Amino acid sequence: MSIISKDISKAVALLNAEEVVAIPTETVYGLAGNIYSEKAIKSIFETKKRPFFNPLIVHIPSVDYLDIIVDYVPEKAKLLAEAFWPGPITLVLKKKNTIPDLITAGKDTVAVRVPNHSVSLALLRQLDFPLAAPSANPFSSISPTTAQHVETYFKDAIKMVLDGGSCKSGIESTIIGFENDEPIIYRLGSTAIEDIEAVVGKIEIKNKEEIAPDAPGMLERHYAPKTKTVLTNTILETLRLYKNKRVGLITFQSEIDNTNIEVQIALSKSGDLAESASNLYDVLHQLDLMHLDVIIAEKFPDYGLGKSINDRLERATK
Repeated sequence: MSIISKDISKAVALLNAEEVVAIPTETVYGLAGNIYSEKAIKSIFETKKRPFFNPLIVHIPSVDYLDIIVDYVPEKAKLLAEAFWPGPITLVLKKKNTIPDLITAGKDTVAVRVPNHSVSLALLRQLDFPLAAPSANPFSSISPTTAQHVETYFKDAIKMVLDGGSCKSGIESTIIGFENDEPIIYRLGSTAIEDIEAVVGKIEIKNKEEIAPDAPGMLERHYAPKTKTVLTNTILETLRLYKNKRVGLITFQSEIDNTNIEVQIALSKSGDLAESASNLYDVLHQLDLMHLDVIIAEKFPDYGLGKSINDRLERATK
């Protein structure tokens, strides 16, 4: 029997009972639980097989809720919240003592955002607590962008996936921390760096940390298919390395005429980076089910969301 349902009231009841529910956001589906319930939060980590040193993102229904979660909001954080919330920006801020250390991996900061999805916002408004919601996938696997992806991963481990359709943005939120009140990108994501810099000026990127990461998504290997995956600037040369192998190819815009390719998918035939980001994980899921020998992915233009797509593909190929 399917665990996928559109019933928000059922999700509310389960979350109030300290259960874990998969929920939709505009980025990817999240595995959600009450941030104040040790049982729910431990269940998230255990279900995902996620290490406890990797902090979780707290989801709130509006910017007005921020005062309940954090102690201090730098001026540039206020500008970013005003510009991008609800939306795929996560801010890492000094936490209130009421936020459990389990959520923050013992750090004195908490990652928080307002999702831009009508279903998740409707759910959050019906709860008396915020939700921790890392991506609803086993740790380091491809993130889920449909309810079906989540059910495939966790049908025997959770009681419900709240169906909100396909995720529009398709890759995780951009995470921004603050050092001496200045913003720093900890994870590239669905909000392009150029759009962020238009609001707060030039911003540094510090997005790789294996030990005690400041934010989710900083580990070197992440978002990875089971199938060997290769990222390349030179598709034809790379194809020659895998002659007589079953090859799946991911390109940005155009298809390649080559008999060595078993299946190929262009993420956006119109050359739209946002469309490419939206399609990326779903295409990786499709190819990963095809028992290929290798997935070859074309490197994307190094600007806008192309930077974020390359970041995900680099981590998938480690």
